[in-house]
Amino acid sequence: MFYAIWLQIRVIAALTLRETRMTFGTSHSGYFWAVFQPIFSVSFLMTLFYLIGRQAPFGPSLALFFATAVLTLEFYNKLSASLMRAFRSNKSLLSYPMIKEPDTLFARLSLIACTFIVINVVFYSGLIAFGLGQFPAHPELVVFAFLTTCLFGFGVGSINAILYQKNQAWQHIEKIFARPLFFLSGVFYIPSTMPPEAVAIIKWNPILHIVELTREGFYSNYRSDVLNIAYPIGLGAALVIIALFAERITRKQRA
Repeated sequence: MFYAIWLQIRVIAALTLRETRMTFGTSHSGYFWAVFQPIFSVSFLMTLFYLIGRQAPFGPSLALFFATAVLTLEFYNKLSASLMRAFRSNKSLLSYPMIKEPDTLFARLSLIACTFIVINVVFYSGLIAFGLGQFPAHPELVVFAFLTTCLFGFGVGSINAILYQKNQAWQHIEKIFARPLFFLSGVFYIPSTMPPEAVAIIKWNPILHIVELTREGFYSNYRSDVLNIAYPIGLGAALVIIALFAERITRKQRA
C-alpha cells in the first residue's frame, strides 16, 4: 500500500515537472511572466482606481482591499480554466497504465498552487514595502482561505474537465458563469453593507466567502456578517467527490 502511494506521488511529481516545462518552457522568463502577469494586471487596475479618486471601502489602502479579492479570484479562475483541459492535454500519456486522469488534475493543481503562492508573496510583500499594506493580522486565516480556494477550484476544475471531455463547447458555457464573478465577489465593496436583497443573491457565490475570510485574515478589525466558510468547503468537497466518481465510471467510455 505504501509503495503504491509513493508511486502515485512520484507520478504526480513527474507530471508536475512536465506541466512546468509545457507551460513556461525551458527559460526562466516564461515563469517570470507567469508570476508577474497577474501582478501587472492587478497593479494596472489599482492605478486606474487611484487616478479616478476611488477610496478604499475598508482600511487606508485601496490596493490591499482590492488585492484580497482579485488575487483570490484570479487563483480560482486559473484552476477552473486550466484543469478543464488537463485530460486532453495529457491524452498521449494516459496510455501508460500507471498514469490516470486524476493524476493530471493533481499535477496541474500543484503547479498552479505553487505559482500563486509566489504571486501572493511577491505582491503582498511589495504592498508592505511601499506602505500600501501590512502583514496579515491573522496569517492562519489567510492560509486557510488559500487552501479553501485550492479545494473549491479543484472541484470546479475537475467537473469542467469531465464536461469538456464530453463536449468542447463547455469551455464557452463555463465563461458565461465565470464573468459575473468579478462583480459578485466583493472586489469593490463590503458585502455586509449591501442591501439585504443584494446579500441574499451574492451570498450564493462561494468565492465571496473565501474573499471575506481573506480580509478577516489581513485586517484585525474586519468582521463579515456574510461569511460562512463551511459553504465553499462543503461545496468544494462535494464537487471533488462527484468529479472523481464520474471520472471513474466514464473512464472506459473515453478509452
